[in-house]
Amino acid sequence: FTGSYSSLRRYIRHLEGADGPEAFVRLETSPGEEAQVDFGYAGWMVDPQTGQKRKTWVFVMTLSCSRHQYATFVFDQRISTWLRCHQEAFRWFGGVPRRIVLDNLKAAIIKACLHDPVVQRSYRDFAEHCGFLIAPCRPRTPRHKGKVESGVHYVARNFLAGRSFRDVVEARRQLLLWVMEVAGLRIHGTTRRRPLEVFQEIERQALLPLPSADFDMGVWKRLRLHRDCHVVVEGAYYSAPHRLIGQSLWVRSNGQEVVIFHDYERVATHRWGPPGTRRTIDSHYPAHKAVSYTHLTLPTKRIV
Repeated sequence: FTGSYSSLRRYIRHLEGADGPEAFVRLETSPGEEAQVDFGYAGWMVDPQTGQKRKTWVFVMTLSCSRHQYATFVFDQRISTWLRCHQEAFRWFGGVPRRIVLDNLKAAIIKACLHDPVVQRSYRDFAEHCGFLIAPCRPRTPRHKGKVESGVHYVARNFLAGRSFRDVVEARRQLLLWVMEVAGLRIHGTTRRRPLEVFQEIERQALLPLPSADFDMGVWKRLRLHRDCHVVVEGAYYSAPHRLIGQSLWVRSNGQEVVIFHDYERVATHRWGPPGTRRTIDSHYPAHKAVSYTHLTLPTKRIV
């Protein structure tokens, strides 16, 4: 072919349109069957703990039947934040939907795949505790969670536009009032009904009951044991047996303790420590390198 590259592109574009435009099917769900979740950028807000402005995201969970939603502002998208937002949303609704549709964000899905996605272990434990099914979208198909995508855009256009807040605490409080008094009472563009009324009439009672006990917000991480016989968790150091140096271990932390596993066997348990601290068990070192300070005596200074 001796024609130009532009000619080839026009020809291919003609072939792509030969079958006509792609058709889509709108899916409707039964009450309590599904909720969709997503994060959206929300600008900068003041952190009351530091007094400094920080980048902020809005978390939105939308019930697919009624379109009623829960929303809050957060400063990060870590797995601990992701789980806490889910738990707050379920309490807000007074129940748990049977399926959660989500994007392939790292807090929930480690590896996106059409047939067998790899779910973050902490999120999987949380789903089993609450009784819902995790249903990630196919990669690069955000339209599969279009209900919550619209909800995130609606928060940005209707709530955030033209408003300012003293700090993120005030923003969260005003956002929940807006959800009840504005978003919940508007005539929805698709259902032509008020989301809050539909939720109260048919969806609230269709949700699964809340778990009888709170979920232990433990976060799992896959970490490699360094040559100093320690793994690093949020800036703190925790020891494990020297025979596992260089191997990948499962580490679970919940803010109170850190537990280290190898092939489903618990090999170490430590009290949680702030960044910079070291939690070391002497027996984790080889015998000829273990250092114990329990038998050391400090010299005393003679006073004359």
